[in-house]
Amino acid sequence: MNGKIKGTRRTRILIVACAIIVVLLLIADILVGNYLVTFAIGRSSASGAAVAPPSVTSDETNSKVDINIKAMSEKTAAWLETAEVSEASVTSDDGLLLKGSMIRTPEKSDLWAIIIHGYTGRKEHMANYAAYYAERGFNVLLPDMRGHGESEGDYIGMGWLDRKDVLKWINLIISENPAAVITLHGVSMGGATVMMTAGEELPDNVKAIVDDCGYTSVWDIFSDELQYIFGLPTFPFLNTASIIAKLRAGYTFEEASALEQIKNAKVPMMFIHGSEDNFVHTEMVYRVYEACPTDKELYVAEGAGHGGAVYIDPGVYYDKVFAFLEKHNIL
Repeated sequence: MNGKIKGTRRTRILIVACAIIVVLLLIADILVGNYLVTFAIGRSSASGAAVAPPSVTSDETNSKVDINIKAMSEKTAAWLETAEVSEASVTSDDGLLLKGSMIRTPEKSDLWAIIIHGYTGRKEHMANYAAYYAERGFNVLLPDMRGHGESEGDYIGMGWLDRKDVLKWINLIISENPAAVITLHGVSMGGATVMMTAGEELPDNVKAIVDDCGYTSVWDIFSDELQYIFGLPTFPFLNTASIIAKLRAGYTFEEASALEQIKNAKVPMMFIHGSEDNFVHTEMVYRVYEACPTDKELYVAEGAGHGGAVYIDPGVYYDKVFAFLEKHNIL
């Protein structure tokens, strides 16, 4: 009898111990998931420098890029000295004040480019792109995405929340210029943003979209980064973080998919990527390109790292972009 009682007690103790371990693991999972949300999309915590792996581009490429960045920055600075820049703002569907800059060409033009910055970036970082568009007669809108720069927002939208914000910016341009012919051009998170926007019902004024090194989905890019930065598996940590992101920021990492959105695109799209991109891996561009149902073009810049296609050879980059726009009667 005593043996049975002792055996029963041991079983109960084992069950209680297992239950405690399970509860502790669940608590740890929730704490890690909550930390990951703050780290990845919290406005004050997120850092592009902290998450990007060291570049694998060659010394020759890096030297070329440095020279081209210097030349382009000088060109942009000279242009901005005479450019007509004005502040602009819209209010998001969830009540955030979003700010941006409008830069108009001296002559009256209906051409507009909305140029979207990347993760932890801001509108000023896209001035080099704006200078080339302005040179071709475009008015330019440079918005700060939510959670960035001068725009409000405690959380980064990673393109998913931003797609609805871009619609607000589009409508602002149309309200001032009903005949506007609009091109969307985004880089990195901005590339994902314009791809996600492509899946929405767009006004007829939007005629083309250019994605430069955007990711397939937030889930995909965060899964890569979870392993790279923390050495953690996707399950269960990213699953839990995704649920917490829904509660805190209003979206899950699974639903925020450029790959799925782009399947609903209706305007011509150009896809750009660097062949040596080890951050938003180059293979992603082939997946979104294949998924796009509209007239499309692909340019993979040989030797370029993340966001480096424009800097490895700006002449080739813009020749290809503007040839694409000319093909579709935008220029």
